[in-house]
Amino acid sequence: MSNSREKILAATRANKPAETPLPPVPDFAGDDSTERFTQVLTSIGGQVAWIDGPEQLLSVVKQLFPESRLSASPLFPATVPVDALTPTEVLADVDLAVLPGEIGVAENGSIWLPEVNMLHRALPTITQHLVLVLDHRRIVATMHQAYAQLPSTGGYGAFVAGPSKTADIEQSLVIGAHGARSLVVLLY
Repeated sequence: MSNSREKILAATRANKPAETPLPPVPDFAGDDSTERFTQVLTSIGGQVAWIDGPEQLLSVVKQLFPESRLSASPLFPATVPVDALTPTEVLADVDLAVLPGEIGVAENGSIWLPEVNMLHRALPTITQHLVLVLDHRRIVATMHQAYAQLPSTGGYGAFVAGPSKTADIEQSLVIGAHGARSLVVLLY
């Protein structure tokens, strides 16, 4: 038995492929990441709007979502208080969530949203409309650069890009199938 095992291991070692170096990752030096971020996010169904600063947030949100009845946000007084223990039955009625994003990624139009910014893990996907607020100086060119900035302590979080969509049901595009129907990123 030991003989067979050693033959198999010897054959495996003998047929080990040569190491292939990783491809170079372009650094997009000189690239206007904010412009590229806007372009990519818009192309995947999201919207980008500029605000002068956080003090303008509430008025812009009211202008963009005048029909909103139930909102949740750590950034201004919202109509629904949400925390990690809020029942999902309560969250299901929230039609607008306004949350702070941490890092924007130009190459795919995504925004890093750590759990601490979500109020509740389900909120970004159960709300009808999601607004992420992001400092434009926190936009990086690539996912490699974004991952390099994530805390080494780990923790839950998600890169969010565009509204939820799927086209795998009879090849028909459905917006909001398993998440927010719209995504607006407010840059300042």
